[in-house]
Amino acid sequence: MIDSDSIHELLQTLLRNKTRSFLTGFGVFWGVFMLVGLMGGGAGMKEMLSNNFEGFATNAAMIWEQQTTKPYHGFRKGRFWSLTTGDVERLRAQVPQMDVISPIVSKWGVQAVHGDHKYNSNVKGQLPEYAKVEAPKMFYGRFLNEMDIAQQRKVCVLGKRVYKNLFPQGGDPCGQLIRLDSAYYTVVGVNYASGNMSINGSADEAVSIPLSLMQSAFNKGEEIDLIAFTACKGTAVSDITPRIREVIARAHDIDPTDEKAIMVFNTEVLFGLLDNLFEGVDLLIWLVGIGTLLTGAIGVSNIMMVTVRERTTEIGIRRAIGATPRIILTQIISESILLTAVAGLSGIVFAVLILQMLEMGFTEDGIVQSHFQVSFWTAIGAAALLAALGVLAGLAPAARAMAIKPVDAMREE
Repeated sequence: MIDSDSIHELLQTLLRNKTRSFLTGFGVFWGVFMLVGLMGGGAGMKEMLSNNFEGFATNAAMIWEQQTTKPYHGFRKGRFWSLTTGDVERLRAQVPQMDVISPIVSKWGVQAVHGDHKYNSNVKGQLPEYAKVEAPKMFYGRFLNEMDIAQQRKVCVLGKRVYKNLFPQGGDPCGQLIRLDSAYYTVVGVNYASGNMSINGSADEAVSIPLSLMQSAFNKGEEIDLIAFTACKGTAVSDITPRIREVIARAHDIDPTDEKAIMVFNTEVLFGLLDNLFEGVDLLIWLVGIGTLLTGAIGVSNIMMVTVRERTTEIGIRRAIGATPRIILTQIISESILLTAVAGLSGIVFAVLILQMLEMGFTEDGIVQSHFQVSFWTAIGAAALLAALGVLAGLAPAARAMAIKPVDAMREE
């Protein structure tokens, strides 16, 4: 085991080689800092991007209409058309692989008023099933339910930004009335969903009301703006997309191969791209971090070689008075671990402090939006890796120390 005399001798050697020692320690410090910092930063960035899709089903897709780009059945290209509630029923009947099907009707620029407070909001007519496509985060009250739809209740759910503008004093607004255009609606919930997926407008700027009420109150008739749906478990959205286009195209005299006329936005592809992106980022982080650590370990090995060379006489004398090769091996490797640990643990502490400061910058309303810290077991793993590198860095110097013969050491003296 390493003793106080060995530590004193090591420190003396390090002081005699200040520049080399500093560069060696800095190499290990920087390697650990890079590894831990990049891992924490990568985790925080992943969480930040994931928050943009918070609550959104990974097997969901959106359908909306655009101008036709191909002539069909005597109709010219460039024709305008609209989705209807009939399309929803056709899809339910003819595409059984679709699980949740929820139409949406929207109107932008509707002034929401409560007392002296006003806000230009986006009113969305939705069904309760939409919560299975984009899960709400209810801060107060509830989301829309089946009774709201059946009875066309004049109720609404406020988005976060709408709520903060209409009720700046805070508190539970459920049961209070707000005015949308000329009609009054009872607030039944506040949705704090923070995702940035804009489905006919952002959720935090929207006022959600029952779809049936939206169609009658805003004279929308049977037309709908968008159909949100999820695929059944085990079914990929891309597998049923051609069938979806075929069902809708047949009802509206559109070429089923006209993909631009019947737009289907598949979020499975988006989530797949994100997963692949972060797998590549994680691999890059490990390559950069471990590469830098190995560079530092080579530096430690070099400084320990210098230590052994400058302590040739001491090691020879210890061998002469009975020190076994195992004792010499343990001493050199322990000193290598000490040098690696001091620099490496300093790097871990510094990286954790930087990540904590970064995390504080992503705090809103006292809630951390993205966690940049590494886990406890990640820190333990980094410490174990440091110990292993310290052992590896000390092997070559230890082998040189064990090869020193007392006679040769005395002759060098």
